[in-house]
Amino acid sequence: MGESFISAREVAAGVRAGEWTARHVADEHLAAVAERDGEIHAFLHVDPDAVRAAADRIDAAVAAGDDPGPLAGVPVALKDNLCTRGVPTTCASRILEGWRPPYDATVVERLVAAGAVVVGKTNLDEFAMGSSTENSAFGPTRNPLDPSRVPGGSSGGSAAAVAAGFAPLALGSDTGGSIRQPAALCGVVGLKPTYGRVSRHGLVAFASSLDQIGPFTRSVADAALALDVIGGHDPLDATSSPSPQPDHLAAVDSGVDGLRVGVLSEMLDMDGVAPEVVARVREAAEALAAAGAEVVEVSVPAVIYGLSAYYLIAPAEASSNLARFDGVRYGLRVDAPTTNEMMVATRTRGFGPEVKRRIMLGTYALSAGYYDAFYGQAQRVRTLIARDFAAAYERVDVLLSPTSPTTAFAFGDKTADPLTMYLNDVCTIPSNLSGDPAISVPFGTGGDDLPVGVQVMGPALAETDLLRTAAVLEGAAP
Repeated sequence: MGESFISAREVAAGVRAGEWTARHVADEHLAAVAERDGEIHAFLHVDPDAVRAAADRIDAAVAAGDDPGPLAGVPVALKDNLCTRGVPTTCASRILEGWRPPYDATVVERLVAAGAVVVGKTNLDEFAMGSSTENSAFGPTRNPLDPSRVPGGSSGGSAAAVAAGFAPLALGSDTGGSIRQPAALCGVVGLKPTYGRVSRHGLVAFASSLDQIGPFTRSVADAALALDVIGGHDPLDATSSPSPQPDHLAAVDSGVDGLRVGVLSEMLDMDGVAPEVVARVREAAEALAAAGAEVVEVSVPAVIYGLSAYYLIAPAEASSNLARFDGVRYGLRVDAPTTNEMMVATRTRGFGPEVKRRIMLGTYALSAGYYDAFYGQAQRVRTLIARDFAAAYERVDVLLSPTSPTTAFAFGDKTADPLTMYLNDVCTIPSNLSGDPAISVPFGTGGDDLPVGVQVMGPALAETDLLRTAAVLEGAAP
């Protein structure tokens, strides 16, 4: 095998055919982690013995004549806000340091059932709150393409793990762009499925009406395969979509002939979107037109309010969700004379500054005198955004936009001013508010030779259209 940048599909095909063993694949990827993760810090937890034992089980199944599944022997990295039974799950926060869940998230169960081998748990912005993975309580992750720059966030560890060749597949969560933005900055594919397409059972909640789990891969076909494995209804998640899943992998090669593509004009004119990023989006539109798509400019007027609405709704839901970390049931406990003082002391020491900032923002937005003016108003704006997208999708099948306003930025560039950091999510947030799917695919580079991601968005449950569009862009990428 020899090549650490092999695709998930190639790994699985080789293991299933007996061309190489899952143990060999695991050893190669563990060697890559040992060699370079000291610098990159993509992982918070790796247990090499457990990885090899899992690989040996796959090899035993193959030797017995059984098919281990579509991800046979594929190394997978998991964002550390996905529960893994008996394995530390910290959300990159001191308040959960050392906590070992008593169960696996549904997506973890489905990956393992498909033959995947979990390599480890990846670093993130604490409780998935951030756009650079600089907010981790356990230190930042570096961008494998340029270690002086951030990998994006909040799923920066998962994006970096795939970009560095530590695993051909990783899972992240996307609440306002936390899969797509780091995928763009690290030059990999990142897919946020439709809200409800993938079960959230076992994902530690940030903002429950926005969170969605999805894959990072080095190819669009691998992303489709991953979605086929982790997607589908789950009775343990009340918001899980009952719609039957199509065969996403089969749709990847169907091309874009006759597909209607809209270039989202508001996102090309937004403040802070670099000219080189706009140029790549225009080139992507031309590539789709050359492949037979019908390309037009489309306006979705309400998207310009997405950032404002998101930074009221998400913190409000976070302030409610994070109330469970109280020092009583699990995780950190700082003793104090009374229960109330114990909770205050625990949260003061356990939560980092960005998490505290968002809890306070959310609690304020939900408070009695301000609820209607802030949270209620933000929900009305959310409805407007969903309506504007729905109107656009009556005219076109998919929309094209930048993923991130810029290429990867240097450490410390945006940490002093939270608002400039929040602006990184301006192109990705609208899809979370509407609940629609979106994918970031690498398409050329900026002036600094760092990758630019182009975003393809579509209506609910239209992942097949997104994937076939992304596959054409992947083939045409400069």
